[in-house]
Amino acid sequence: MTKVEDMISPVKIWRRQKEIRGLLSKTGSIITWTLIYVSGKDFKKYAPFPVVMVEFENGKKAVGQLVDYSKEDLKIGGKVISVLRKVRESKAEDVIPYGLKFRPLI
Repeated sequence: MTKVEDMISPVKIWRRQKEIRGLLSKTGSIITWTLIYVSGKDFKKYAPFPVVMVEFENGKKAVGQLVDYSKEDLKIGGKVISVLRKVRESKAEDVIPYGLKFRPLI
């Protein structure tokens, strides 16, 4: 059984989706990156994984996981596009959380 404090608030998820919508499918450049080797419990199966800070063409910045990448894509100045992906596993009765991640431009 899921405890209430373990569930993600659907209201928080909905509010976050409004922010994400404005950044979705935007292109930008990696301004810094790191590899996460030790992560929280929800992300352990993905470690190690890269996290990038991206500056979009309009000057806004965002941080997120880099997906569908090769080692050559991990470089400052690398071009990426923002994509919508599932950000963590959820329990059967929980809301599936989606968020902003980045994919190298091909």
